[in-house]
Amino acid sequence: MLHRTLGTTGVEVSNLGFGCMRLPVIDGRPDVIDYPKATEMLHYAIDHGVNYVDTAYFYHAQNFGSRGESEPFVGEALSGGWRERVNLATKMPLFFLKTRDDMDRFLEEQLTRLQTDHLDFYLLHGMNGESWDRVRDLGVIEFLEGAVAEGLIRYPAFSFHGPAADWVRIVDEYDGWAFGQMQYNYMDTQFQAGRSGLLHAAQKGMGVVVMEPLKGGKLAANLPAEVGEIFANRPEPWTPAEWALRYVFNEPGVSLVLSGMNTLEQVVQNIAVAETAVANSLTAEQLAVFSAAHTALDSRVKADCTACRYCMPCPSGVDIPDVLAALNAAARWDDPNPWLTGYTRVSGKASLCTECGQCEDVCPQGLPIRELMADAASTFKE
Repeated sequence: MLHRTLGTTGVEVSNLGFGCMRLPVIDGRPDVIDYPKATEMLHYAIDHGVNYVDTAYFYHAQNFGSRGESEPFVGEALSGGWRERVNLATKMPLFFLKTRDDMDRFLEEQLTRLQTDHLDFYLLHGMNGESWDRVRDLGVIEFLEGAVAEGLIRYPAFSFHGPAADWVRIVDEYDGWAFGQMQYNYMDTQFQAGRSGLLHAAQKGMGVVVMEPLKGGKLAANLPAEVGEIFANRPEPWTPAEWALRYVFNEPGVSLVLSGMNTLEQVVQNIAVAETAVANSLTAEQLAVFSAAHTALDSRVKADCTACRYCMPCPSGVDIPDVLAALNAAARWDDPNPWLTGYTRVSGKASLCTECGQCEDVCPQGLPIRELMADAASTFKE
């Protein structure tokens, strides 16, 4: 297994990290992990060089925002000597934090759930500018530095879901981060932190851990036919998943790539890629393949919205740019799942539209927004 140095920590981590958010489950229940299958997968990965395991308080919960079963599974699977072979990372559940004392309470609980006396990396989970301001004011920096001093955690870090400007601010406002964790793949170079955030972190010497390199599996299987043909027509014997992973591994600013695998076959395949993928190894011709795939996927969208927000605020409360982004995601992937497209998180739904037309009067793209709102309401079954 190839290794990379994680920022300025000096820690050598495997190219591939084992994400414990999509483990095999029983009867489709997210909170009932198939322990034998999942343990076999994790142990195989460790035996083949993976030395980084990522989990979180919420992973494998029955309902979003409740305590999940991933941490207890990881604690059990790493017992009997396996814990000493890996760098273990979990995340502080910011959603539940109300006071400074909550930070100590959750860390103690998570250490117990994970059957360990310390964490190698402790991440503030799902940060953006607003949550950073809130937990910083609660005293999170003092908490993290105190936990490091006590030996409860080795390095503080954060995972991120927000605009690029928030990423830059969080990176710049605290020098103690070991790394930031961002969503990054060949379709998401300008999504959230994006490539600009990746480069900013690299300039500061901070590590970057990438999640969703396969965009939740969308870049691995069931690609639209015209996109699959782009990869199939290449001479390299790579699957679409391998192409997508190699794109992320090619970035020199990436310290580690996480993959949330749910079959042993996926573990074997991803390890095979991680054993050979090095930074700056793709040719210009190979990089052009990603541009072609990106263009083909973007050609499927229904609204050429630039998110300029001239249409906002909507007098009826519709969050027009976010609705259109979700509608485009549904069209791009042939999947109207409101959670996966982001529609669940849109505050002003398309069904609020009264067809007043005010938005169309100011849209620089001349989009038929009223028709698109009706399409979105139908697509997401409002």
